[in-house]
Amino acid sequence: MSTAGPVRPLAYLNHNSHQEKQLATESLTWVDQREQMLLAPFAMFSNQSRGRIHPETEHAYRGPFQRDRDRILHSSAYRRLSGKMQVFTGEMGDYHRTRLTHTQEVATIARTIGRAMGLNEDLIEALALMHDIGHPPYGHAGEDALNECAANFGGFSHNQFALTIATELEFRFNEFSGLNLTHEVLTGQTCRIDKEKTDQRPLLEVQLVDAADSTTYDAHDTDDAIKLGLVTLEEMESLEIIRESISHVRQHYTSLNEELMRKAVVHRLIERQVTALITYCGGELQSRDFANAGDAMNSDFLIGHNAELGEQKQELERFLYARVYRHPRLVTVRQRGQAHLKEMYERYCQSPELFPQKYQARAEKIGIRRMAIEYIAGMTDRFCEDVHQEIVLQS
Repeated sequence: MSTAGPVRPLAYLNHNSHQEKQLATESLTWVDQREQMLLAPFAMFSNQSRGRIHPETEHAYRGPFQRDRDRILHSSAYRRLSGKMQVFTGEMGDYHRTRLTHTQEVATIARTIGRAMGLNEDLIEALALMHDIGHPPYGHAGEDALNECAANFGGFSHNQFALTIATELEFRFNEFSGLNLTHEVLTGQTCRIDKEKTDQRPLLEVQLVDAADSTTYDAHDTDDAIKLGLVTLEEMESLEIIRESISHVRQHYTSLNEELMRKAVVHRLIERQVTALITYCGGELQSRDFANAGDAMNSDFLIGHNAELGEQKQELERFLYARVYRHPRLVTVRQRGQAHLKEMYERYCQSPELFPQKYQARAEKIGIRRMAIEYIAGMTDRFCEDVHQEIVLQS
């Protein structure tokens, strides 16, 4: 499928002579030299990182954000995302997205946009892989249930729990707990907790992952909902962004069956959003000519869509909320899942000896109630159901 027009990556290459470039990069590492050639001035460069809580020797051929990406990718919490629902549960089939496949799709789309804008792809990928790592069983419904259970001692947020996982619960080193990620990745996740607490914008790479997340779930929740029969493409044609996508597809293909039409429309949804983001934000970034990442953060610039497309996305998201996320088939599953989480929470609080032995020390440190929240939040959907059967129904 062709695009509406060519979108060329932004050009920020240093046009100095070969000799000047060689002199300028002689003292830089291989990673630094590569970034100097490829990244825009306003990107977050690896050698500008504020480092880690526990200092480490630099790696021979991987930059700090590459190492963060790898640590997240190889973590237990990341692997468990394969067993956590995105919107739809496993009992509804195996076509739809899990929390893991959603995360991978966000990372791919974010890297595509970041490359075109001259931003740091390694940092983008690390941020994208981490952004949902704290989700509990049953997605946002599970998060609401755990937040209600923890209302008297700080509540529960999947964004905050992601930081707890990265700094306390994962074990990679003998000397200290956590993954020892860079300041930039941890701060990027912190920005997701409360975006209104600071007047300073996050790094552009952080903003971009949020935009890619929105682009991804708008398209793929539409895809899954139609595939599962919760709504039809004809019903969604009343939405401007869907109507444009259908029209575009029909201009390029004259005869598609129902399945191929759905796939083509979803492809167009992604393509249009990505193209528009690169075109709109790319033009803004070139005109503003930020000298470094700090200049961009301290400005009023924010990565996002133009007003027209932004309104169309909001219309789509309102439809998805009303017709898909609140569909009776999903509401029933979510209510059952929330009830199970609350029952398990009460059971663990009453009988903390039910925690596996390796969690007993942490329960003494943070308290039984918080330990119950953390332990349940780390479960996959299936393991959660198995444990509920064991400690609630059979007790």
